[in-house]
Amino acid sequence: MIRRTMPEGVSVLVVDDHTLFRKGLVNLLQDRGLKVVGEATDGRAGIEEALRLAPDVVLMDVNMPGCNGIEATRSIRERLPDARILMLTVSDEDDNLFNAVKAGARGYLLKNVDPDELVGAIERVMNGEAVIPHQMASQFLSEFASMAQGRVSPSAGPSHVLTAREEEILRELANGSSNKEIANVLAISEHTVKIHLKNILKKLHMNNRTQAAIYAQRHGLVSALPSNEARR
Repeated sequence: MIRRTMPEGVSVLVVDDHTLFRKGLVNLLQDRGLKVVGEATDGRAGIEEALRLAPDVVLMDVNMPGCNGIEATRSIRERLPDARILMLTVSDEDDNLFNAVKAGARGYLLKNVDPDELVGAIERVMNGEAVIPHQMASQFLSEFASMAQGRVSPSAGPSHVLTAREEEILRELANGSSNKEIANVLAISEHTVKIHLKNILKKLHMNNRTQAAIYAQRHGLVSALPSNEARR
């Protein structure tokens, strides 16, 4: 198995109150080619360090004493709207996922994640993608669908606004596929996928991939389980 590494220069801030885990994570990231520019032991210190260092990615623990990771994420995004925050937690509770994403997190991973998957998640966040555990994707989409009634127009079906290729891409997106995975499945380049996604969002009058995924679910383009689960 080839060990996954990141291009040099990607800066990361690690926020976690468990010293052993935090130090181990720092060593792992540095070993994989990432530049750890800072550490913080709680949410309040994480906010201060994020504002001071402006890292490319913040790895944020959810449950910390005092100011927790969700509160810290909300505060950081208010001051740094483009901040890329990836949550790490031992909890697979749906509420934590929903609250983290609503606070502005770009992704959510369990702490037992494989190191290569963590590095891949950082890469996806750097590429503007969202990272959600496959086993939680269906619950996530259902929750946000109920919140999106006033934001996603249900009137026109996909066939009235999207091309056949755009529908294929939207279906893969809603099933949890990354840009690279979509490109491999459809035998096109990642650059082409990005262009199609931009056009999809424009046609549907949406701001992000999550809203597009909700649209796909409501119009029957997505299966009950994420495609990555169904292919196993």
